[in-house]
Amino acid sequence: MNRRDVLVSSGAMLGVSCLGGAGYAVATASPGQNLKIQTARYQFRENITEGLVSLSPDSAPPVLYGTQDEPLDLTVSNTLDEYTAMHWHGIRLPNEMDGVPYLTQVPIGGGDSFRYRFTPPDAGTYWYHPHCMTMTQMARGLTGVLVIREREDPGFDGDQAINLKDFRLSNDDALGKAYSLRKAARGGTLGNVMTANWQQAPVYDHPAGGVVRLRVANTDTTRIYRIWLTSADTRVIAWDGHPLLEPVGLPTEQVPMALGPGQRADFAVAMPSAEGRRVQLMAKSVKGPKIMAGLRAVGSGPKRDLNTLKSLPHNPVAEPNLTGAETHEFVFGWSPDGTAPDNGFCGNLGKNFWSINREAWPGDNAKGTGPLAQLKLGRSYVLRLRNESPNLHPIHLHGLTFKPIRSNKRKILANWTDTALLLKDEVIDVAVVADNPGDWAFHCHVIEHQKTGLSGYLRVE
Repeated sequence: MNRRDVLVSSGAMLGVSCLGGAGYAVATASPGQNLKIQTARYQFRENITEGLVSLSPDSAPPVLYGTQDEPLDLTVSNTLDEYTAMHWHGIRLPNEMDGVPYLTQVPIGGGDSFRYRFTPPDAGTYWYHPHCMTMTQMARGLTGVLVIREREDPGFDGDQAINLKDFRLSNDDALGKAYSLRKAARGGTLGNVMTANWQQAPVYDHPAGGVVRLRVANTDTTRIYRIWLTSADTRVIAWDGHPLLEPVGLPTEQVPMALGPGQRADFAVAMPSAEGRRVQLMAKSVKGPKIMAGLRAVGSGPKRDLNTLKSLPHNPVAEPNLTGAETHEFVFGWSPDGTAPDNGFCGNLGKNFWSINREAWPGDNAKGTGPLAQLKLGRSYVLRLRNESPNLHPIHLHGLTFKPIRSNKRKILANWTDTALLLKDEVIDVAVVADNPGDWAFHCHVIEHQKTGLSGYLRVE
């Protein structure tokens, strides 16, 4: 077998335990859990929208919970008439569990299943989505938050996950086309209905005077959410799953936080002491500030001071040694407009508009495609991410966690991440320890860009 061949183990099919909560399902990540990918229907506005994809027939994909250093055993079953595969975004896991078709596994056909077994070494906020038929299945809703709890309770009075995702709906609330080629060649195709957990401005109850951990994940295919909270009595405590190494300023309406597709931010929120008062999660939109979700104070109790909250324990990510570290440069830009062959079961958009190092990714199942770079196991590297286009690109690396160290455009914060949002003409250097062997996908998380050439992989061995 070569590196791109895999053995598929489906395992036993066991039941899923789900708990309803505040209009957003929660599933415990117990051994043997079965996650069934299926068609769904949901009422976003006045009419029922058909043709969605979820893990439930009538609601958003659930928040999944696991615990740091404890095994997860997730069997993903596919009931669709198209192929799929599930990726666990931001999790450092064995390569064969990463969910990238043809690179780490064969895609999951209709009626088949794949058993994902891994032990997450890091606590934090992560998410999951398909990596086969990626554009259509994500646009139809198959994105969910994955929370990995700390080994010891950090002491919050509440925990709230918010999944930011937009949808393209017609006037009668039918699903619109997921993308246009014209927009795929530019910044990507935005939806016209912005949601939080598939809802319009949902409100979640939490103890008055308590401290809530608010987990915000951008699982959109394209949209960069620019967010802030209506209370100054909050603090950014984690970025892309990891506790902060350098402080992140509190976003405001004047200076909002840019959260690119794939990125996450955790906030500690001091709830108002008066019952009924709210803290709103806001986002910029073409029509002005938009309420995405609210936290409502209920009950009564002493108001906690954020300064009494203990710091989150840092995850065991290896610190790069930059003395003599080799640099690999990756240029992200346009490619000549060309037809992209459909050489697998995971779908493409029929065109190549984008490239890495001026070569477009030829497709998921293309033969003879080598890695963009080969990294030696255990060594430290600098990856130079160069954007030669006027469009923004959230660049995501699977299986590894890296640290931004410099930018030619702005002061950069050295916080651990798996997704770096590149601005127009920006060059960001990131440092990484190649400590996880395998072939790791490396791509833009604007899915239209990924599926029209801006993709590849790095090899660690």
